[in-house]
Amino acid sequence: MNKFGSQGLKNRQPALSRRHQVASSLRKMVLAGVAGATVWGLGGVVSAALAASPAKSGTAAAAPTGAPIQLALVESLSGPFANTGEAVFRNILMATERVNARGGVRLQGDAAAHPLVVQRFDSKGQNEEALSALRAAIDGGARIILQGNSSATASALLDAINKHNQREPKKRVLFLNYSAVDPAFTNERCSFWHFRFDAHADMRMAALMQLVQADKALKNVYLIGQDYSFGQAVLGEARRQLAARRPEVTVVGDELHPVGRIKDFAPYAVKIKHSGAQAVITGNWGNDLTLLVKAAREVGFDGMFYTFYGNALGAPAALGDAGVGKVVAVADWLPNTPGAASEQFYQSFRQRFPKPEDDYAHLRMQMMVEALAQSMQKAGSTEAAAVARAMEQVQVQLAGRTGYMRAADHQFQQPLAVGVMERQGTPGVKFDVEGSGYGFRVVREITALQAELPSTCQMKRF
Repeated sequence: MNKFGSQGLKNRQPALSRRHQVASSLRKMVLAGVAGATVWGLGGVVSAALAASPAKSGTAAAAPTGAPIQLALVESLSGPFANTGEAVFRNILMATERVNARGGVRLQGDAAAHPLVVQRFDSKGQNEEALSALRAAIDGGARIILQGNSSATASALLDAINKHNQREPKKRVLFLNYSAVDPAFTNERCSFWHFRFDAHADMRMAALMQLVQADKALKNVYLIGQDYSFGQAVLGEARRQLAARRPEVTVVGDELHPVGRIKDFAPYAVKIKHSGAQAVITGNWGNDLTLLVKAAREVGFDGMFYTFYGNALGAPAALGDAGVGKVVAVADWLPNTPGAASEQFYQSFRQRFPKPEDDYAHLRMQMMVEALAQSMQKAGSTEAAAVARAMEQVQVQLAGRTGYMRAADHQFQQPLAVGVMERQGTPGVKFDVEGSGYGFRVVREITALQAELPSTCQMKRF
């Protein structure tokens, strides 16, 4: 017998009709032509609606049939950092599917709820391409811009969005930032139109320094980073915090390198080894981190790596056994974070994206989409200023974690986790990373209150 039963078959017909309406809306968006964009959401809306958990009444949430709400994702989807952009997309897609599965977003005065759809814009890792993508997204009707990988790109987008919103108040947009962690964005360059959902570089460094401070055997460190605003901020804060917390530690190397252009890090690795450093502190991300740790292993460096992003995108596999007990990473959440809700969230991500190479769940990105949906519904509108005012008060719970937006500077406040690389199966390491056989054991949990830092933001509100 059909699993829906005879009554269920009757009830399915309106649902199918609703999905055809959503499909029609999305097709119109595609046919209208948003330059350089790929639209995602129809598959997510349909599949998620069919798979929705039964509501308390025993019926699944109705598929949203209102006009789709466009989310424009501006990321590197080709070039040396394509893997980072694709990792972002998977998390944003899953988050929108979750919102759509429970009925989408309800706005004031609209009879039908609205699905969220993701538009992909490839910045190719170039600021000019990102700015072109921004213009195309706005021209295509998007009022929510998502970006994060590269503070340099975020800086260009932030300036452009501030200017656009001043020139065209009827087409204002919001910038939701999930990874660009230059502290300036929620300090001296804070903007009413910008919200950051990642802990900024100083917050992450403070978390790492808790472990550095506890390692009393550490005497010599090497600082290395990418030569742009973020990398410079990381090394500057590392020097400041080392001087304050471990003044006896010697910085034996302090180096910046071009972003995304180094194919062979062997010369850097040799310098690190010959310096006598017992540890490396780096904010490198993407291939700039993977290639660095791989080169360090190949030249025989056996010191510690204190990283912002060493927990995925090939880094654990590149190090292998040489990284066990030697690689430290800080994040808003890690797959081995204790708790049933955390495990359930991670298992659902792996079910949605089962390929080992797709294994990079970002809780903060999914919390960001939840915060957006909640804020639009509270505002009853997608108008940027109304949504921003609602988002200033937002609080989100997901996977057993709670985060909230600080209205003063639009910096999301959330717990942080510090993990150490271990073999899968070691106590506390149920899950590995990307099928590598290595995962991260959580060794330090930092509450949102402990992670919070003061801000110099003087924001103009609208």
